[in-house]
Amino acid sequence: MSDSAVRRRTAATSNDTKQEKAAKGSPSQADEPIRFGVLDILRILLGLFVLSSAMSWFINGDSMLWGWKPWFTRIGPISTWLKGPIVLTDAELLAFDGSDINKPIYVGLNGSIYDVSSNRGTYGPGGSYSFFAGRDAARGFITGCFKDDLTPDMRGVEEMYIPIDQDTDPVLSKGQMKIRRDQERRAAKKRVKDGIDGWADLFSGGTGKPYFYVGYIKREEGWLEKLPKRELCESAVKSRPARDPAPDPAAEK
Repeated sequence: MSDSAVRRRTAATSNDTKQEKAAKGSPSQADEPIRFGVLDILRILLGLFVLSSAMSWFINGDSMLWGWKPWFTRIGPISTWLKGPIVLTDAELLAFDGSDINKPIYVGLNGSIYDVSSNRGTYGPGGSYSFFAGRDAARGFITGCFKDDLTPDMRGVEEMYIPIDQDTDPVLSKGQMKIRRDQERRAAKKRVKDGIDGWADLFSGGTGKPYFYVGYIKREEGWLEKLPKRELCESAVKSRPARDPAPDPAAEK
């Protein structure tokens, strides 16, 4: 066999070997598994977010986040965050009751100040809640006595949630009655706190209302002790729960 024929056969064999290796090392495109990279996942999430926002706007008409309006999407809270909280005394707070249209309307609650200017019809002069504007009336928010309790003094408010006790109990000893009263008082104070927290959430915009926190009220040390002790207003007294009468052991014999 001539040298040229040998060289041709060797070259052909080499080419066949390379093609076999290429075929083994490169599976067909149909056999390759589908792989997602980080960018692909981000694109999918972004698409879902855009679709959800569009549906929210179509259904609600005023929100792209299904009614959720975080503080950082509103100008008022952002301005407060940039400038820092305002600090007013109770006397200074009175100037923000809505009587001056050039000033915002502020509502005080348990020492905090909230801007409710977006709802002048309710908190401005003549509004149904105008008596809350320009003052801290935390007590009235809980008792509902808007005439008598427009004050930040919360002492004794929990009594409205505690049943009225008799001097004696046919079943419980005096010590047991005291323990029961202490337990009920703790539960009542928690109800008061929950009530204040609920209003604070409303005025902070947590429920979707366009209100927001702006600062706090500055008071001198010992201010509360200088105020006269208040009794429960009439409607709060009437709302106190009645205790179920305990069975008389003597009557059962």
